Amino acid sequence: MRKLLTAIGALSFAGLVPAPLHAQDSSSVAFEEEALPPLYAAELERARSFVDGMMEQGLVVPVPKDPGGGYTHEQHKRNYRAIHLGGQLYRVTGDEKYRDYVRDLLLEYSELYPTLGDHPAKANQNVGRLFWQVLNDAMWVVHAIQGYGDIRDTLSAEDRRAIDDNVFRPAAHFLSVESERTFNLIHNHATWATAGVGMTGYLLGDHDMVDRALLGSDKSGETGFLRQSELLFSPDGYYTEGPYYQRFALLPFLVFADVIERNEPERKIFEHRDGILLKALRTTIQLSYGGYFFPFNDAIRDKSLRTAELYEGVAIAYAKTGDPALLSIAEFQGRTVLTANGRSVAQGLADGKAEPFPFRSLLHSDGAVGDQGAVAVLRHGTGPRHTALIAKNSSQGLGHGHFDKLSWQLYDNGNEIVRDYGAARFLNIEAKHGGRYLPENETWAKQSIAHNALVVDEKSHFYGDRKFADKFAPEQVYFSDAPDLQVTVAAIDTAYPEEQVEQIRTLAMVEVEGLSAPVVVDIMRAKAEGEHKFDLPLHYSGHIMETGFELEPNVTERPVLGASDGYQHLWVDGTGSAAGGSPYLTWILDGRFYTYRFVPNEQLEVILAESGANDPEFNLRREPVIIQRLDGASEAVFVSMLESHGLYDGATEQTIGSRSQIASLHHYSAGNADLVLIETIAGGRTVLAISYDKDPNKSHSAVVAGQQISWTGFAARIALSEGGN
Repeated sequence: MRKLLTAIGALSFAGLVPAPLHAQDSSSVAFEEEALPPLYAAELERARSFVDGMMEQGLVVPVPKDPGGGYTHEQHKRNYRAIHLGGQLYRVTGDEKYRDYVRDLLLEYSELYPTLGDHPAKANQNVGRLFWQVLNDAMWVVHAIQGYGDIRDTLSAEDRRAIDDNVFRPAAHFLSVESERTFNLIHNHATWATAGVGMTGYLLGDHDMVDRALLGSDKSGETGFLRQSELLFSPDGYYTEGPYYQRFALLPFLVFADVIERNEPERKIFEHRDGILLKALRTTIQLSYGGYFFPFNDAIRDKSLRTAELYEGVAIAYAKTGDPALLSIAEFQGRTVLTANGRSVAQGLADGKAEPFPFRSLLHSDGAVGDQGAVAVLRHGTGPRHTALIAKNSSQGLGHGHFDKLSWQLYDNGNEIVRDYGAARFLNIEAKHGGRYLPENETWAKQSIAHNALVVDEKSHFYGDRKFADKFAPEQVYFSDAPDLQVTVAAIDTAYPEEQVEQIRTLAMVEVEGLSAPVVVDIMRAKAEGEHKFDLPLHYSGHIMETGFELEPNVTERPVLGASDGYQHLWVDGTGSAAGGSPYLTWILDGRFYTYRFVPNEQLEVILAESGANDPEFNLRREPVIIQRLDGASEAVFVSMLESHGLYDGATEQTIGSRSQIASLHHYSAGNADLVLIETIAGGRTVLAISYDKDPNKSHSAVVAGQQISWTGFAARIALSEGGN
């Protein structure tokens, strides 16, 4: 890998001269001579509408003042979008009014930019010039330099000099020299910065800029764009900060790579590291359900595949691969971009070439060499209402990571059933802390109790220390996507080093005879030195229908569950005991019922709670959680099951199957093996057997409910006969 990096970095820049960033196609001729593909034509009209509206407002380039979401912040964002789209409109249509507008707007910036110092709304992020943080300045450059590239060779020498020397050269210097700390990070902020500087270098024929962008400020290759592509993605194309930030980082990665490819094809950038950038694009799409990204780590929950970063990414990837499955994503997006790549996408759709994207069960390794855990995705069924289980067994995820080792989520019937909170932030809504992350992002959203992860002694994993957490990751022990039994198993023993807690968690989608959908079985094991309190939360979506245990509700006032590590944000709605019977909780969401059932335990306490305590500014969403608590133990085994069943049609006032079809849930141990027996009301009995032995050829046996069973390998699904005890 390093040899490849060195070889790429050593390529000569001889002959690098100012040139357009993108290929100059015959779009304008085609625009006049033939009908455009419908998606491309719609994009053209959308761009015209926006840029024409901006032109009607005149040249508005305010002195920066506001944080995210404020007037000046949003105006400079609108301006870079207008520069980008205005340049594209000129290139596609040949209409000089767009060229003149982009030129005049950039000349306004040539007057403003040299006067700027640190942004007055700077906070804890690295400060920008046009914006409150340097990240947004980099985004401005990435977009504006593309629009400038579409018109630069038509401008007078005087105008080029003013824009080159008073806007883009000083902006590139600010990003790569004055903001060297950000520029040399292995982080999405640095990806945007290196892309902006590198694209500027190609356009202006400045090989020093390109060197710095590709190889870092000192040009050693230890940082910079190429090194980021090696360290931020796993071999499977998973981005360590999670899907939300993977989506965000893909635009500079792919757009800059496209510019590198067009200007210096001998670098073979899309072949670098076994085609990692195109892998990353496909992985980003895989990490979604119903078009929305799995919202773990610092994720804004309403981000979907319908986002500007992926309009660009899908267009570039389709142009490079011709993969018809990408066309179905573009069809879902209903958008493309005004480039030759975008036109190829639109033409492919018009020609009926789209094929369904192959969403499937996958294991996405984490870490530069795939040794930092993984994100496991188990899927059942097809279409927008299929079932998907996500096991987050990955690394911390840098500064945007949460303390939620071995946590999970579940989607079904088009909805998120087992939830992840994501980020506590109202992006670019100035009234909520200037659109920045809220204080509750640290006190709640990142804490372990806010996730579906085991918590020991009411303390978050790694004691809430991000730098400490960065040193460790879970081990992905086992993964199988067999049709009737999909399994993911992961372990970690570093989340609580003082208590020496060993954790191992099995999550399985198990086909049960007589049920229309697989059930999810969760086996959470923990062992520690000394006695501790073990809490296993499940955050769910829906309205409670009934409980299968005695509950003492708090009807007049609600106590707070704890004092810190997120516990201070939980109201306790009620408590109960799981001492006997077959304890469960049933809720309804969008016409489907869900029953969460757990193995009875004399010492097990059940807590029903809701987020929102100690939240004077009403920053948190009110969401329910059920917690299984085992106190005063050195070892804990939580065995739970989630079943979807029935339907409710409000229009016809019809209810079918609102009660669980499971009669009981039992857990047995046989040596190191875990055996979970699921009995249905109809009399069917299914065993999930987990040996924890990685030898796929090793045989195992045990007695369950009076019957001898045997299996080979790590995991098995076994149907018991109707006899036995």
